[in-house]
Amino acid sequence: MLFGGLVLGFSWLFLGIIMFITIIGIPWGRAAFNFGLLMLWPFGRVAVSRAAYNGEGDLGTGTLGLIGNIIWMIFGGIWLAIGHLIAALVCAITIIGIPFALQHLKFAMMAPMPIGKVIISKEEARSRGLA
Repeated sequence: MLFGGLVLGFSWLFLGIIMFITIIGIPWGRAAFNFGLLMLWPFGRVAVSRAAYNGEGDLGTGTLGLIGNIIWMIFGGIWLAIGHLIAALVCAITIIGIPFALQHLKFAMMAPMPIGKVIISKEEARSRGLA
């Protein structure tokens, strides 16, 4: 929480609220809320493709999901990714901050394309062969 999780977690949640206000942005808002909550407590949970998790595609994992992710990347994802990269650099300065830096790098990779993902425990991901 102290090493960037609180600020960036609330950034995800804030963007989610903005998206919900627009009505058309509800899919982005839902994804932002999922990742915001994951950001507040990231250890022991992972984000995996909803298509791989359910074994079938849906609206968010197909072409419309890709278009949604591209729109998200332009307006929110790239900025969150930059924030996570900066937080990772700051955390990596000390030895104790390296695990937090690794979490921020994980989020920097996920920030541009959150639509079509589901958050599950690492144990469930391993048991399903997704991790």
